[in-house]
Amino acid sequence: MSEPRYKIVFDGALQPGVDITTAKLNLADLFKSDVAAIERLFSGRAVALKRELSHGDAQTYLQALSKTGIDARIEPETAIELNLADVQEHSAAMAEPTSPYAPPRANVGASLPAFATLKPFGVEGRIGRLRFLAWSMVMTLVTLPIISIFALIFLGLVSSESTSGLIGGGIIAVFLCLALIIVSILFCVQRLHDIGWSGWLWLLNLVPFVGSFFPFVLMIVPGDKVANRYGPPPPPNSTAVKVLCSLWIVFIALFFLGGILGGISAIQQEYESTLESSYESGSVTTDEIDVEVESPANSADDAAEAAQAPVDSAKE
Repeated sequence: MSEPRYKIVFDGALQPGVDITTAKLNLADLFKSDVAAIERLFSGRAVALKRELSHGDAQTYLQALSKTGIDARIEPETAIELNLADVQEHSAAMAEPTSPYAPPRANVGASLPAFATLKPFGVEGRIGRLRFLAWSMVMTLVTLPIISIFALIFLGLVSSESTSGLIGGGIIAVFLCLALIIVSILFCVQRLHDIGWSGWLWLLNLVPFVGSFFPFVLMIVPGDKVANRYGPPPPPNSTAVKVLCSLWIVFIALFFLGGILGGISAIQQEYESTLESSYESGSVTTDEIDVEVESPANSADDAAEAAQAPVDSAKE
């Protein structure tokens, strides 16, 4: 007697909490097929996704299919079966009569979006590397003028010694910093979703040493090109995104140029102060040398006068 064979059957049911759009995209990626062919699997009929399998192989295929979000099952192989190829070739086949006792099926009338909707101020959705840098640049360009204005106001309040103004300005500054931190966390979470990681990993930014290079990980690691558990891929990058992303190169170049010029200025000031101190100490030494040079000359004059004194006395 031959070994019994099994098949993987799917009738359109989904696992709890799984979106039908995500399930379709995951199935298309698994079967390396287009979305139009995958949509035929959700017609409500039982379709054999894989046939002529041993029980062990059937369990392996079922585990792989369960990761896509569909609710498939294993059944014994029969002589007459409808497979995936039949569904693709005969899309207009006769529909089976609907039973009033049949379980509800998934609605396949909704169109399948190719890309996710961008939500800058939400924890849902995905953004790629370039869009992450572009949005961060926008936040930086908005933050710098606000910080400059607050700095000028703070200096004016300090000069006027206004206690109430300082307290009010401090409270506004605190809320502004909290808003900027929250927005940056949202960007980081969506970038992690694009990679396929949990958004809670942004807490690694708070870990010593790890937080110093974790932002570079977000800027380097590519995202998933297909749908993952966080939704469809983000839309293609626009021209504005590419321009804003390229501004980081200018910003970093200006930062390094400012650092180099500041270092050169500090070295020049230190050199000038060293020269001034050396000049002052050198003038004192010169005076001392002049005094020492004059002393031997006076001694020579005294010696000449002493030598001439006996001669004068002899003449007398």
